Amino acid sequence: MSDFFNEASWEKAWKEDPDTYINRSKQAGIDPSRDFDHKAKAFHEQSFSPEGRKRTNRILNWIEGQGVSFKNASVLDIGAASGVFSVPFAERGARVTAVESSPPQVELLKENIAKFDEGQMKIIPVPFEEIDVQANGLSQAFDLVFVSMCPVIRDWESVEKVLQCARKFCYISLPVSSAEHSLVNEIWPLVTGKPYKSKPAEMGYLLHLLYLKGYAYESLVTRETKTVEMSKEEALQEMMSWLRRHGLPVDERNQTIVADYLDQAYPSGQVSFQQGGRFGKVLIRLQDQNMYTREI
Repeated sequence: MSDFFNEASWEKAWKEDPDTYINRSKQAGIDPSRDFDHKAKAFHEQSFSPEGRKRTNRILNWIEGQGVSFKNASVLDIGAASGVFSVPFAERGARVTAVESSPPQVELLKENIAKFDEGQMKIIPVPFEEIDVQANGLSQAFDLVFVSMCPVIRDWESVEKVLQCARKFCYISLPVSSAEHSLVNEIWPLVTGKPYKSKPAEMGYLLHLLYLKGYAYESLVTRETKTVEMSKEEALQEMMSWLRRHGLPVDERNQTIVADYLDQAYPSGQVSFQQGGRFGKVLIRLQDQNMYTREI
């Protein structure tokens, strides 16, 4: 029971958990900051599709429902991609600083923000991990710091760095459990002989440490899915990347198993599958935290 209330134990467990996205990527030799470069255009199109816009608006409406106003607010969007949230923030009247290091995402982001007045949008095209918050004048510089499903959140130290940039609010979203992927459910048993089983994910560490450290916050867990379509060649690449990240060999045997299955199951050459999972959202109230600290 004592470990349940021990901050250091939870911080250590998060950092060393082999099943986190970051640690699985490291073990597989994958750079998380560049992992989506080849998907930049497809991700952009999905994000700005009618369905993608609806999802974005649901999240922004939830944040506004907690008392956050975007009008004239300063927002730091970490892991901005092509502007899936940066653009709506600006459309709602915020001044946005977007941190994004993926070159193809940065190019798409530049195109998407061209319509805004100069000074309303700023891009920092470097990894957040490399930014010195104090030296770059980012300490408590933003009304809202926003980090949605971004690998910059990898342990409690990274959370503290993000919180350092916020004056009032900080929004973080993370997976609650490992991703749901209908194509993985089909292929995993062929490779391993066992059904694919979802595991708890990083959100549990974040929420428990916020609780232990006395932060005030609202949280929400939702289950979201979307239909993804890609060519058979892209699906093969997707599945091999998935196997590599989960510690399975990307060898001729497994590549043949996956390729043969795709040939048989999707003779048209187009692969359609469901992708999603349970995702956690948390809005941290820094003003309440600061008041609590001063009273102590």
